Amino acid sequence: MPKGYSSSNTSIHFMNYHFVWCPKYRRKLITGNIEIRLKEIIMGVAQENNWEIIALETMPDHVHLFIKTDPTIAPNSVIAKIKGRTSRILRSEFPELKSRLPSLWTRSYFVSTHGHVSLDTIEKYVEGQKGI
Repeated sequence: MPKGYSSSNTSIHFMNYHFVWCPKYRRKLITGNIEIRLKEIIMGVAQENNWEIIALETMPDHVHLFIKTDPTIAPNSVIAKIKGRTSRILRSEFPELKSRLPSLWTRSYFVSTHGHVSLDTIEKYVEGQKGI
């Protein structure tokens, strides 16, 4: 099997998604302890679902996630689980998020799929976001 591919009983696959999403009103609140906790929660959700995080970077007003999943999982399910869990936990642990926002995340998000050709490019892009 080629490098990077995964297999199950019925398929061989290479599913990598690049997600980007923002807090409501694009508020710059992903900093300090909120940023640390957000990353912990995302890693926990990925681990529970056997997804592999390839790259994860946060900016004060958005999140970049490059993740490898099984092809039976729709991208909208991936982001729904991550945004739902992070919103619920962060808003309970950081009351200031509840008082400033009606909900933590916007309903929208960006997602694209990437294969071998652009894997390195996307990883470098996501990791390079902190340097901008």
